[in-house]
Amino acid sequence: MLTPAELVGLIEAVAKGDQAAFERLYVATRAKLYGVVLRILRRQDLAEEVIQETYVKIWNNAGQFNPAMSSPITWMASIARNRAIDIVRKKSEVSIEEEPQAMEVAADSPDPLARREMTEELKRLLECIGRLEPDRQRLVLLAYYNGWSREQLAEKFAAPVNTVKTWLRRSMLDIRECLGL
Repeated sequence: MLTPAELVGLIEAVAKGDQAAFERLYVATRAKLYGVVLRILRRQDLAEEVIQETYVKIWNNAGQFNPAMSSPITWMASIARNRAIDIVRKKSEVSIEEEPQAMEVAADSPDPLARREMTEELKRLLECIGRLEPDRQRLVLLAYYNGWSREQLAEKFAAPVNTVKTWLRRSMLDIRECLGL
């Protein structure tokens, strides 16, 4: 994996239309973005489609990337994640009740291999999430890692949608504060 500074340089080159930089960016980040998308969609065919759309959007919007606002991988992962969530929301052929594994919460800790490959930034983020109350941890993970809608979260936690929105907002503020952002 390239350093964040190298990724910023590649995105800046992509913004100028540099195809070689785009190819390097793709090779360096595809596995990570694919993992994010596959975790949400749970279907390889849809994940491949979303990854393709993600990189088209990265190519078209590279000039809008601001390294002062987020890290390059965070920016790209949010593009991929948002597109995957759009697909989940539009997907009507299978309800969440018909896919019980979709109701499972992410594991409390990653497997040893994944832990070894974690960046310091991710370790800090997980530490901050770990400081939240257990219900808020589950809420945040279901919303941002599994791509659940506020309506699904409201049903799961037996709370009004506006309350869920408030819980998410407060949890994210706590995480940002913990990260020093």
